[in-house]
Amino acid sequence: MQHYSQLKQDIFALKTAKNKTYIEIGAAYPVKISNTYLLEMNGWKGFSIEINSNKASTWSENKERKNKLYVENAITFDYINALQENNLPKHIGFLSVDIEPPENTFSALKSVIEQGISFDCITFEHDKYQSNIDYDPIVKSYLKDYCYEVAVDNVFTMRKFRLESSQPKINKKCYLETWFVNKEIYKETIDYVDWLKANE
Repeated sequence: MQHYSQLKQDIFALKTAKNKTYIEIGAAYPVKISNTYLLEMNGWKGFSIEINSNKASTWSENKERKNKLYVENAITFDYINALQENNLPKHIGFLSVDIEPPENTFSALKSVIEQGISFDCITFEHDKYQSNIDYDPIVKSYLKDYCYEVAVDNVFTMRKFRLESSQPKINKKCYLETWFVNKEIYKETIDYVDWLKANE
């Protein structure tokens, strides 16, 4: 299946969420590496948030994206008001959380969760491969308290690194996300490699 997101987050949402709605925290561009473009093209309703005005300006040039983009700070954003503005329920199908740095991503996650909004599934970018603090176990513990289980673990991308200046670059797995589901639809936790094989 055609996908537009970096790691097939859009495919995960399509195949997991029961409710065809989304909130996207850290939207970046309307199509390129978008976690929600495919969803909107399949009739999903939702809204996106992007604080970078340069990235957000590219949305006005795209005529396909009709769902609202807010150019605001996702940590202090009023999610309940946005749900009302967009005629959306308090239980949403998919939450994508990906801003920089990881501590801000975690703060944004807490903000939306603690405003009383629930989800079928969540993709969270912790960037453990380059972060001084490993937010992966922190987020797993936090979301477990709100009845979410790990659906897909060890989500990674391959990047080239040079171990020494005199050596050629080598490919290395960079673990950067964990994907969660509401306990009501939880089946099992699988590794990203196995999930990719099952969703080729």
